[in-house]
Amino acid sequence: MTAKIAYDAVEVGTELPAQSFPVTRATLVQYAGASGDFNPIHWNEKFAKEVGLPDVIAHGMFTMAEAIRVVTDWVGDPGAVVEYGVRFTKPVVVPNDDQGALIEVSAKVAAKLDDRTVRVDLTATSAGQKVLGMSRAVVRLA
Repeated sequence: MTAKIAYDAVEVGTELPAQSFPVTRATLVQYAGASGDFNPIHWNEKFAKEVGLPDVIAHGMFTMAEAIRVVTDWVGDPGAVVEYGVRFTKPVVVPNDDQGALIEVSAKVAAKLDDRTVRVDLTATSAGQKVLGMSRAVVRLA
């Protein structure tokens, strides 16, 4: 696959389509199985509260992975992501109900770089709080 977005067609400030990602306790169990991360703060409410958390929280790497989907869906090729990094600022709290939590992600092109790459800055929130800080990706375009 190759990027479907042309470098020359993108300007600084170009907004990527925003997306929302639902997270339930079942999602966390599935991710734990896939990743091998069975830390009880991600599935055991009693344990999470005993260690000072408000409730079960989503895995940080899961949150990070959901956020970059905005970029990979936009560019059309996950392999076009050259670099990606975040700081975890707040946890995604996942209540034990039918709703769960929602991770809302927006992104925009912040800079055009060399070699047909752009820097995309992402904003990820849940329950009105920013859950990722300094969330940036460098993406090679067509």
